[in-house]
Amino acid sequence: METSLARDLMSDEEWAFFERFILTVRAPNGRRPTNHRLVLDGVFWIARTGAPWRDLPAEFGKWSSVYRQFRRWTLAGLWEQIMDALNESGAVQHALQMIDSTVVRAHHQAAGAKRGTPRQGFGRSRGSFTTKIHLLVNAAGLPMRTEITAGQTSDYLGFELVMAENLPTPSALLADRGYDADSIRKSMDKRDVLPVIPMRKSRKKRVGVDRALYRLRNLVERCFNKLKNARPVATRYDKTVESFLAFIDITSIRLWLRHLST
Repeated sequence: METSLARDLMSDEEWAFFERFILTVRAPNGRRPTNHRLVLDGVFWIARTGAPWRDLPAEFGKWSSVYRQFRRWTLAGLWEQIMDALNESGAVQHALQMIDSTVVRAHHQAAGAKRGTPRQGFGRSRGSFTTKIHLLVNAAGLPMRTEITAGQTSDYLGFELVMAENLPTPSALLADRGYDADSIRKSMDKRDVLPVIPMRKSRKKRVGVDRALYRLRNLVERCFNKLKNARPVATRYDKTVESFLAFIDITSIRLWLRHLST
């Protein structure tokens, strides 16, 4: 008896959520997959296991067809549209936000994409061949915005990437000492945001922080831990920046939906 490899499939409620977004990005003259839901479940299977696309179980359809549809959705901005809709839904409070970054190692097979490794978010850091994920989360510890850069990139640059103008503005932003910069503090002052950031030891003029509030920064670290349960996020296998960021967004979206369903 053949055992199915498909588990953790979408519920009907989850599919109903995704379907309305998928129908808006479908190319009118493209070949329509026989089953959008099955294709999306195949994408989720890859996002969870980190397996090569060629190892996708046949029950999801031909692997090359699922991969091509994944790339179409990715390049059409589907995952970003969904993340924007979740951020704008008002389902979670955004008054308190946390920012942080983490470095993930890139598999050697991830190298070799067109335009060179720097443009694809690869670099050299303490972890050798790496990519850095910059993450902004809300008060519920859910991802709001993720960006990726080369592994050696400063957190200062990551701050500018994730603090987008179209996101809800927080009342307070929590971050570690890596974000203690005059430019960041001035940027927060202009937005009327309280920066809860410990100062570097080299600072002569000291500004205290609310330690009780600062303890909540662990929410962003816990969010990284949840994201890295998805193997393509914990280790980068993708050659292109679009595909790697897509898997981070897909994992983020599913975290949102599981939170909202509880």
